[in-house]
Amino acid sequence: MRALVLLGCLLASLLFSGQAAVLQRLRKIYHSSIKPLEQSYKYNELRQHEITDGEITSKPMVLFLGPWSVGKSTMINYLLGLENTRYQLYTGAEPTTSEFTVLMHGPKLKTIEGIVMAADSARSFSPLEKFGQNFLEKLIGIEVPHKLLERVTFVDTPGIIENRKQQERGYPFNDVCQWFIDRADLIFVVFDPTKLDVGLELEMLFRQLKGRESQIRIILNKADNLATQMLMRVYGALFWSLAPLINVTEPPRVYVSSFWPQEYKPDTHQELFLQEEISLLEDLNQVIENRLENKIAFIRQHAIRVRIHALLVDRYLQTYKDKMTFFSDGELVFKDIVEDPDKFYIFKTILAKTNVSKFDLPNREAYKDFFGINPISSFKLLSQQCSYMGGCFLEKIERAITQELPGLLGSLGLGKNPGALNCDKTGCSETPKNRYRKH
Repeated sequence: MRALVLLGCLLASLLFSGQAAVLQRLRKIYHSSIKPLEQSYKYNELRQHEITDGEITSKPMVLFLGPWSVGKSTMINYLLGLENTRYQLYTGAEPTTSEFTVLMHGPKLKTIEGIVMAADSARSFSPLEKFGQNFLEKLIGIEVPHKLLERVTFVDTPGIIENRKQQERGYPFNDVCQWFIDRADLIFVVFDPTKLDVGLELEMLFRQLKGRESQIRIILNKADNLATQMLMRVYGALFWSLAPLINVTEPPRVYVSSFWPQEYKPDTHQELFLQEEISLLEDLNQVIENRLENKIAFIRQHAIRVRIHALLVDRYLQTYKDKMTFFSDGELVFKDIVEDPDKFYIFKTILAKTNVSKFDLPNREAYKDFFGINPISSFKLLSQQCSYMGGCFLEKIERAITQELPGLLGSLGLGKNPGALNCDKTGCSETPKNRYRKH
C-alpha cells in the first residue's frame, strides 16, 4: 500500500482553519453582487452554467477520464484503499464502468442513487437533472469514510469506446463530460501501453478540455509491464498521438507508473515509478491546498463573464431603441441587428468602451439563439437597473471583480496585492449609468 502511507504524510501538514468563514463570505459576495445581474440578464440561458450554493462550498473535484480498461477505477481503488472491500469499484479487462461514479466522504460506506444526488440541493450535483432521467440512472454516489475524501471528491467516468456511438448511451455523454470538466480542479486523463490511439470520441473529449490545460495531467498507467526500451517507445507514441489535440506551448505533465496495490514487477524502473507516484500525490495535495484560491478565482471569472454578457445585452437593447421609429416594425428591426451585429458595431463598441478583451467575448451566433428564446423587450437598460437602497447592479458586480474578490484572495495570505486585479484588465472604472447614454 505504497500510496496510502505517502498520502497520509502529505495530508498531515494541511491547514484548513478558517475555510468556512471564507466560503461564507464568498457565497455572500456571489448572492449580493453577482447573482442579481446574472438573473436579470438571464446569463444561465446563454452558458447553461448555474452556480449553486453547493458548488461554491463543494470540495475540490478530481476527474478521471480515458479509454476503457486503462486502470481508472483501479487507480481510485488504490488511492482510497478500497481493494478487497465490498465497495471497491469493479474492475476488469473488459469495459466495466458504465456509470459516472462520484466518491465522497461519509461516516460509513454508503451508496447513493443519482436521482437522490440530483434532488439534494445541499450537494453540488443538482444541475445534473437537466441531462434527463436516463443519465441519472447512470449516476451513482459512494460515500466512504476516508481521510482524503474529507478534502476532495473523486469522479470516475465510463471508458471511451471508439466504436460506440454516443446516442447508444441513452444520454448526452459529451455534455455530461463537459459539465464535470468545467467544475474539475484536476483532470487525470489515463492511458495504458495498449490504448494509445486517438479516435473520434477521444478527439472530441480533448476539444472539450480546451482552455483547461493547466488542470490536465496525463497518466501512462501499467508502465511496469514494459521493458525500458519499449517504455521509451510507448512514451514517444503517446506524445505523438496527443500532440495534435493539445495545442499549447507547454505540454501537460505526464506521470509514468503503475497505480495499483501490487508490487512493481522486477527488473523495471521501480524507483522512477515510486517517484512519479509521489509527484502525483504532491500534485493532488497542491490542489487541496489551493481550494479557496481556486474557488475565488472561479467565481471572479464567472462574474467577468456575467458582466460582459450584461454589457452586450444592454448594447443590443440600446441599438434597438436607437433604430426604432414610430413607423418601424420592431421585430424586423431587431432581426436585422441580431443577424449582423457587426453592422451596428455591437461588439466593437463593447471593446472600445470597456477594455474587455476580444478573447473574452461570447460567440455572436450564441446571441441569435439567446434572443430567439428571450425577447429583447424583456430586458431593461443597465442604467435602469439601479435602486436607492440596493445601488446599481453593474456597479456592484464591478466592485466584486475589482475589490471584494481580490480582497478576499489577499486575505488568504498569498502575499499578493489585491489591487493588481484592477480596471486596467476589466475596464470597469466608468460610471455604469452614463456608459451608453446619448449626449
